[in-house]
Amino acid sequence: MKIYGLIGFPLGHSFSRNYFLEKFRREKTNGYEYLNFPFELLNEGIHQLKKNPDLLGLNVTIPFKESIIQYLDKTSPVCNEIKSCNCIRIENGVWTGYNTDVIGFEKSLTPLLADSHKDALVFGTGGASKAVCYVLKKLGINYRQVSRRQKRNCIQYREITPEILNNFTLLVNTTPVGMFPNVDECLPIPYGAITDKHLVYDLIYNPEETLFLKKAKFHGAVIKNGGEMLVIQAEESWKIWNKSTIEQSGAL
Repeated sequence: MKIYGLIGFPLGHSFSRNYFLEKFRREKTNGYEYLNFPFELLNEGIHQLKKNPDLLGLNVTIPFKESIIQYLDKTSPVCNEIKSCNCIRIENGVWTGYNTDVIGFEKSLTPLLADSHKDALVFGTGGASKAVCYVLKKLGINYRQVSRRQKRNCIQYREITPEILNNFTLLVNTTPVGMFPNVDECLPIPYGAITDKHLVYDLIYNPEETLFLKKAKFHGAVIKNGGEMLVIQAEESWKIWNKSTIEQSGAL
């Protein structure tokens, strides 16, 4: 049996297992399994997984995209730069980390960009935000990160005024605020300042429209959820696990 899986906690919201099991069924790939590994303590879970000789690849989600780095034997250039990993290839006991969130976000965002989207606010400072900031920098988009707490090079939610939203027309949520089952929650920003000039992107995919997106849409913004990004990053993970040209180049 060839085993792949997902590390994170909790995993009740995760789409990965159903996605890959359906992929295996559709492509008539026999002898493959995709399992969820909902470890509360990463160090204990990793030691269990490293004893499994059938394990060939892993995806990594909240809250372990950063803390997983210390357990890897090698990292791709992008993964090493942003210090965030959401995909692991396992070969001959060697764990190599990659970041497929980067390509997922870039491919899903780029078709929606307009000339007016030169400045972005990135809500959150976790592992997913690092992939987002990497892409924005690559695309030449200026950005500021927003945090609940006072952090270096970040602004806090209470500092976001209508004037700031007037200047920052690309808004990206990388936090779990509004994710199922907490669908009545949203980021504390002055939504009345959002206009049809704004592009508002939420990495959450369940629900399809978070309250954050609904409020932005009400004020005329173009909105996008994380569904397409998830599919793209999953397919990129599959390529990496199967020795694709992307994996061989170490680009991710």
